[in-house]
Amino acid sequence: MKKKPFVTLEKLQEIVQQVPTPFHLYDEKGIRENAMALKEAFSWNKGFKEYFAVKANPNPALIEILREYGCGCDCSSYTELLLSHAMGCAGDDIMFSSNDTPPEEFAYADEIGAIINLDDITHIECLEQTIGRIPKVISCRYNPGGLFKISNDIMDNPGDAKYGMTTEQLFEAFKILKEKGAEEFGIHAFLASNTVTNEYYPMLAKVLFDVAVKLQKETGAHIKFINLSGGIGIPYRPEQEPNDIRVIGEGVRQVYEEVLVPAGMGDVAIYTELGRFMMGPYGCLVTKAIHEKHTHKEYIGVDACAVNLMRPAMYGAYHHITVMGKEDAPCDHVYDVTGSLCENNDKFAIDRHLPQIDKGDLLVIHDTGAHGFAMGYNYNGKLKSAEVLLKEDGSFEVIRRAETPKDYFATLDGFPIYKKMFPEG
Repeated sequence: MKKKPFVTLEKLQEIVQQVPTPFHLYDEKGIRENAMALKEAFSWNKGFKEYFAVKANPNPALIEILREYGCGCDCSSYTELLLSHAMGCAGDDIMFSSNDTPPEEFAYADEIGAIINLDDITHIECLEQTIGRIPKVISCRYNPGGLFKISNDIMDNPGDAKYGMTTEQLFEAFKILKEKGAEEFGIHAFLASNTVTNEYYPMLAKVLFDVAVKLQKETGAHIKFINLSGGIGIPYRPEQEPNDIRVIGEGVRQVYEEVLVPAGMGDVAIYTELGRFMMGPYGCLVTKAIHEKHTHKEYIGVDACAVNLMRPAMYGAYHHITVMGKEDAPCDHVYDVTGSLCENNDKFAIDRHLPQIDKGDLLVIHDTGAHGFAMGYNYNGKLKSAEVLLKEDGSFEVIRRAETPKDYFATLDGFPIYKKMFPEG
């Protein structure tokens, strides 16, 4: 399957007249269509709710689009809670799923009425000491351990993950929480990351539904919701088949009817906590070729770097690259596509077959809508780029300006050096 950008060369040339490269570009039309598809796929469940993983892309303009389709916010930190609350989210519109949680973050989550999802059994005592009680609605994160397999393929290794409670701890936690006043419970689990298979969610659902039935029977706890979390992946590589969310939703429905309904638990709400699936394919990093180098290898230097997209540098992640205007040209050149950081892993592609790239060519690096800008940093004094929304009507809007040196040095504003650099204040 050929990966096609959601933007034309002509539109990019128009945008770069106003917004210098590099920048992240987002596709409003794609985001809306995908949010609607998810909503329809789980419409069979009366209480269904998607809690968008804010960590994947914390831009309020994009989150507002998802909120139009009933999405809430899944937060993992105080600042994400602050952002979500400022956007008008409160109460059960917010799920607070954190780990190694500072007590003050529990306090703020409780203050704004967020559903708190406990990562560890010891956090029960921490939460109670912090807010003086146990909330009436509470969730616990479950980690069954071992390897998570689909057929004979190992999808991930939950037993090696730092998240969640063991089976024994989960049952003990429910008993303790119920004794301390909790009235409605949730179960949450994340067992595999970026799965490109329609089988993952139904299999995860079966694991959680079976546990839920046993929990309700053995502890008497009323289970209000089951959060299937994230893990539904996207096809970063052109040869991968994308997931079909409607097939996934139907698979979960079948397991729901098979396990929960006969147990008298047909009122349990299904929650999801998708980030990558909701936003990943609907963002790209637009960058310009500014140098070429011919040494032991052929290099193309671009004006973006790992500051703008760290996934390839961090763990060798593949991101497809389109050389705009040369989509149909033969890929008869082999390049390393690099940024300018003083780190040899600052490469968007290694030994990648691409058309001939000339200085000034615009490159689109695909699938950066999740964990792209969000994972940015300022190493080498590099500044974060702008973010731009390509609207459904073909117009575009800057939804985050690019950083300036003044932004970079802002935390030194009480020191003489800052006044030397910015005497205007």
